[in-house]
This record gives sequence, C-alpha cells and structure tokens, in this order.
Amino acid sequence: MATTEEGKTVFDVEAANVLSKELRDVFASGKTRSYEWRISQLKSIVKMCDEHEEDIADALRQDLSKPQLESIVYELTMVKNSCTLAIKELKHWMMPEKAKTSLTTFPSSAEIMSEPLGAVLIISAWNYPFLLSLDPLVAAIAAGNAMVLKPSELAPASSSLLAKLLPKYLDCCSIKVVEGAVSETCALLEQKWDKIFYTGNGRVGRIVMAAAAKYLTPVVLELGGKSPVVVDSDIDIQVATRRIIVGKWGCNNGQACISPDYIITTKDCAEKLVDSLKKELEAFYGKNPLESKDLSRIVNSDHYARLTNLLDEDKVSGKIVYGGERNEANLRIAPTILLGVPQNSLIMKEEIFGPLLPILTVSKIEDSFDIINSGTKPLAAYLFTNNKKLKQQFLMSVSAGGVVINDTALHLTVHSLPFGGVGESGMGSYHGKFSFDAFTHKKAVVYRSFVGDASVRYPPYTRGKLRLMRALITGNVWTILRALLGWS
Repeated sequence: MATTEEGKTVFDVEAANVLSKELRDVFASGKTRSYEWRISQLKSIVKMCDEHEEDIADALRQDLSKPQLESIVYELTMVKNSCTLAIKELKHWMMPEKAKTSLTTFPSSAEIMSEPLGAVLIISAWNYPFLLSLDPLVAAIAAGNAMVLKPSELAPASSSLLAKLLPKYLDCCSIKVVEGAVSETCALLEQKWDKIFYTGNGRVGRIVMAAAAKYLTPVVLELGGKSPVVVDSDIDIQVATRRIIVGKWGCNNGQACISPDYIITTKDCAEKLVDSLKKELEAFYGKNPLESKDLSRIVNSDHYARLTNLLDEDKVSGKIVYGGERNEANLRIAPTILLGVPQNSLIMKEEIFGPLLPILTVSKIEDSFDIINSGTKPLAAYLFTNNKKLKQQFLMSVSAGGVVINDTALHLTVHSLPFGGVGESGMGSYHGKFSFDAFTHKKAVVYRSFVGDASVRYPPYTRGKLRLMRALITGNVWTILRALLGWS
C-alpha cells in the first residue's frame, strides 16, 4: 500500500494486486474447499450477529436512522436465516449430482460437481449495508471461495463495523474487507476475479461489467428499476394499502430496490385508494411523519437533493395529494403521494428510491401492461386483484425479476425462489440454493473403465463406421440395431 504525506495508507492498484494474489494463494491451498471450513465460517457469522446485535442496530441508526425492528428483522435475522439454511443443507448441496448417460458412452456413469470458483469480489450497497454485504458473503463461503468484501462508503458506520468485526470472527486470510470509495473500488476492479457480485445502481453496474469483460469474469448484478404496483378495483382496499405501505415506507423509507416505485389503478378506483393510503399512513406514522421513529431518513444530502428535484419539477409539484413535507437539516422527507403525474416527468423516468409514490390512472386496468412495458424491465412487479384472468394476463404480459400477487416485497424472504433481475434490473440470482449456485461452477464429469472399447471410434473410417456412429449418437436402440445389421 502507498502512504500519503499525512502517513495514511492508501489502497491502490498495487495493494489490490497483492490482496488478489494472497486470496488466490489461499484458495489454491484448498483451505476454503473443505466442508469443515465452510461450516465454521457460517457459524461464526451467526455468532457475530448474536453478539453484536446492538452494535449493528446502532450503526444502522447512524447511517440511516433505521428503525430497530427493520434493522433486526430485515437485516440481521435474514442474514442468520441464510446461514442456518446453508449450515443445514450444505452437505447435500456439496454432493455431486448424478446424471444420466446414454448408449453413446456405454458403459459409463456421470455426475455434476459443484466446484468453487476461486477468488471472488463482493461490492455491497448502502441501503441494507449488513444484509447486502453478508448475504452474498454467506453464499461465497458456502460455495468454498476466497473473497474480498467492499462495503459501501455511503454507510460509513456500517462499513467501519464490518471491517472491524469480520476479521475477528472469520478467517482473515481467506475473507478480506476493503473500505473506501471510488478509487478503492476501481483498484479492486482492475484485478482479475473469478466472479464479481455487485449490488447497486445500473450506472455503476455498467462500469463493473465493463471491468469484468477485460478478464471475461462472470458477474451477478443486483440492480433495481421502477417496480410497479397495479391495483384492481375488486379488492380489500385496506389490506392492499397496508401492504403497499409496508413495502414502500416500511422498507427503509422507500430506499430499497424492491420498493413499490409507482401505482397504476383505474380512474374510478384512484380516489378510494388515495383516501385509504392517507388514513393508513397517518395511523402508522402519525400526523407529523417527519418526527416518526419508524421511518428511516434519506441517506445523504445528495440523495435528498435528487428527491426534492423530482418533487419540485413544474410538471409534478402541483400533483401532491398527501405529504410533501421535508426537513433538509435532518434529511427527512415525509411519505408523499402524487396523483396524475405525467409519464414524461422526471419522477417517472428514473427509479425514485425514496418516500415518493406517484399514482397513474388508466381507463381499464389492462392498459397498465403497456405503461409498464414501455419502460425497462423492473426488479419486481406487484398486482392486487381477485381476478384470476387478470393474474394470468399480468404474469404473461409483464417481465420482471420477481412478481408478487396481492402483496409486496415478500418474495425476498422465500429461500426456495431465486432473487434477481432481468434486463436492466440485473442479471444472475441468489438466495437459498441459488446463492450457492451463484458462486460455483457446475463441472460435468464422465467416468469410464477400460472395458467396452469400441473400434468404431477409431480410424481408418469406413461407411459402416459412419453408419454405426451416426446411429450411436442418436441413442435410439432400433436405429443402432439397423446399423449393426447393415439395414441403413
């Protein structure tokens, strides 16, 4: 590492190169491949979460004023659940999977081995700094890799705590933490990795992918997008609005990749929906939501300015039907509902990632599909309806990373489902077994003995060999018999 005039160490390209080589050497030793090493590291993460629950919740308060319930349930508990599942299933996940063989290779057997990729890079996000750092880390450990974690500098208290705790609880030779901002991330991206797992926005995702292309490094990109909520008229409006609220403002005050970004409903349902949202928001967060302890603040002044610019656009500022209050000194914006915003407004062109919720109206609910499909494919899409036909139309018409019917965000908690985007909302997926698979190579293996060697494979080639080889490749017994008998 280089040093500044003040004597501070600088993590530069040279330092990143040394770190990458150290991790490759550790992986080459075979240390991280053993079942025992993987299990010990996973158990240590659970222990770390248990012993430092208050420290982690405090760091999240410092970074985001995140409510304790959200910190413990949506970050710590989900990380521990990932560990618990991996500990329970790891032996099964690591076992080779038997595969069928054909007459072409007879006699033989085959299997698929889950092989760790090597040295991997995990670049985390600021909005769920522990979950989005540790969940991919759990996956990389379970798969048997060596790794470096780069936490987000926009959540400095969380980043600092991760850098302090992980070396104490985990194997610091195999699992590294690098703090810093753009220059440190760029130094890491200059290196050759066996996989890069990035969580964040599409702009940086493109930079990550371009850097990975230099070495043909595979990537998982967990990005975002404008996740729509389509609200039909034949529903329990109170339950629907409560579930929309908890998915929007109850998930880090809208600063979550799967938060509802906008609502589409019919013109005759809009007023009823707005009234219900107003009533439930006041019940949840009080008459002065800026003072609520159950809402996170905006992460920093840049994001605050971005959100206020969306609200202050001439096309949008007159469309606020609820909320809109703000406190710049405390980086707080109240839950805000906007009705009838133009589709060409800024708030409808970019992912909001905050406490603003536009509502668009259509003449008939099926018109919502065209609005959704006119933009990029979202990370999540939500539909509230009791209409079976509409559910099927929605699933067939709307492409999204994940879909939830009659709720929001819950698919994130189902470990048997892959979580990831499609198109510009990301590539690759994880959670549960999918996390293990994300950091492994599926190696095809065929076993043969020295018996059953067929001269038909070897030169000199003849028409009879051609006929028989063609039949063997098809794998059809009748075709092979015909070839042996010279009938074809």
